[in-house]
Amino acid sequence: MPPHPVQRRVAVVGTGAIVSGSHLPALRAHSDRVELVAAVDVDQTRLDAFRELAGEQVAGYTSMGAMLDAVRPDLVLIGTPPSLHREQTVAALKAGAWVLCEKPLTLSLAEFDDIAAAEEASGAYASVVFQHRYGSGAVHARELIASGELGAPLVAHCQTTWHRDAAYYTVPWRGTWAGEGGGPTMGHGIHQYDLLLHLLGPWTEVRAMAARLVHDTESEDVSTALVRFENGALATVVNSVLSPHEVSRIRIDCSDATVELTHLYGHRNEDWIYTPAPHVTSDRATAWHAPTTDVPSSHTAQLGALLDAYDQGVRPPGSGPDARATLEFAAALYKAAFTGHPVHAGEIAAGDPFYPAMHGDHPHWAPKERA
Repeated sequence: MPPHPVQRRVAVVGTGAIVSGSHLPALRAHSDRVELVAAVDVDQTRLDAFRELAGEQVAGYTSMGAMLDAVRPDLVLIGTPPSLHREQTVAALKAGAWVLCEKPLTLSLAEFDDIAAAEEASGAYASVVFQHRYGSGAVHARELIASGELGAPLVAHCQTTWHRDAAYYTVPWRGTWAGEGGGPTMGHGIHQYDLLLHLLGPWTEVRAMAARLVHDTESEDVSTALVRFENGALATVVNSVLSPHEVSRIRIDCSDATVELTHLYGHRNEDWIYTPAPHVTSDRATAWHAPTTDVPSSHTAQLGALLDAYDQGVRPPGSGPDARATLEFAAALYKAAFTGHPVHAGEIAAGDPFYPAMHGDHPHWAPKERA
């Protein structure tokens, strides 16, 4: 009996660069497990170009509702602007489809809880694309840290220092709360600090700052945070679109070793470096080396993990409380930065101004029409 006897029928919503450049190759890599049957885009020209690339057997629709009614896919991949994610994810769940949606899954914790309710009602699941978790180097590092092999985590640094010019923000929804949910905290650094949380576990306290230093946007163009984790580790987090030398970096100092990841938009095994403490034997340190198989962090790797969960009928990784924890961290960072007070895990709930919107209706940060 083949290992994957069921081929899932997949639809994509949005046919821009992220879908054609990342999701389509992932689907092709898993062609024994999935069949792309439909694509949705409000732009007919873009839709036609995608169908030419993906294959004319892919049905085209300009309405997601019409596609769901006609096709009834098993899985929907969403690569539209962030403001559409909640509505489209809920619609797919109500139609009984599982979802893999680009980050951020939602613009607020309130929207995320709408998706959680739709999951519960439908029995289907929605995952967010956090592909850096799924590279073999990240899987290996998490196993070493979680097992205690590297000793107790003590100090960490998470850095997303990228560069975006003024032309980048001419796209109307970028840099706005309604369109993007925030600045680099939501749209750029979220991949890196999601991986940090994945490696270190639950956080308990955040203190932060944010600023608009260069770009004329509603949201920030840089943010920084100090974080305390449940295991006692302390970390710094930097999210910037102002940095000419672009780098994505995580460093975790444990009692027996330092583990470092340096890359930009994706990592391989060779991007992970382990430095043993002076008291660690060479034999022990040798065992930390990356696994022989090199699986790059990618949409392909995450799609495989989601399909495994689908085959087993279990909640996929990167969904539910796991995904909510990362979004809650973003909300806590904004609240700490805008109020000047520390924020503790679990405190942002219904009734808190930072629950329905990341700006929290703060007079200096709320959208101009509401200020």
